Amino acid sequence: MKKILHPADTRGTADYGWLQAKYSFSFANFFDPNRVQFGKLRVLNDDIVAPSMGFGKHPHQNMEIVTIPQEGALKHRDSMGNEGMIESGDIQIMSAGTGVEHSEINARSDEAVKLFQIWVFPEKEGVAPRYDQKKISDLLTPNELSTVVKPKSEAQDGDLWIHQQAWFNIGDFSEKTETKYTFNNKAHGAYVFVIDGSVAIDNETLNKRDAIGIWDTDTVSITAEKDSRVLLIEVPMN
Repeated sequence: MKKILHPADTRGTADYGWLQAKYSFSFANFFDPNRVQFGKLRVLNDDIVAPSMGFGKHPHQNMEIVTIPQEGALKHRDSMGNEGMIESGDIQIMSAGTGVEHSEINARSDEAVKLFQIWVFPEKEGVAPRYDQKKISDLLTPNELSTVVKPKSEAQDGDLWIHQQAWFNIGDFSEKTETKYTFNNKAHGAYVFVIDGSVAIDNETLNKRDAIGIWDTDTVSITAEKDSRVLLIEVPMN
């Protein structure tokens, strides 16, 4: 097994006034040659957006984008004609493919919105842009790691999917739990990000917003403490 630790306080930081951001990987003005990406996982940003502010209309191309609001709500609008609300408890996916423009604005004037913005390189470029979103609660089994996004090749009707051999899993642990994650492909790695609480992995204790990347193994064993929440992203390593 190989691993790399990313303690929360080693992330990049940015303060734009309207946006407070923490970057797990090199992004914007934060560059660390040892933290450009983890396999096909390119971006994991932990953002806080001020009331009524947000990301104005801007383009993306050939990237799979997953957005998970943690608190508050975002107003979404894109060049595909989609317009609506993404709230805490939702998960949104967007395949930029051949090109798409979108905006994400804090829908509320009295509170900040907190969200994770995650980018994964696609396995195929030039696909048709697409959009989808669902309630995370409909996808979770309590005190287990539950798959919330999977590859297109593995998806069935109603599943959230992206154009990459990647699996997004969320564990919502109300009780202390020991669980094991088995990779779908031995050539893959897992990036485990602690949303809240505390977990132990391979004799490492991770607390809120700490992360660990693991590869060259078949499984990952996780001991989650009570009231912990974990995001595990399995991705190809090359």
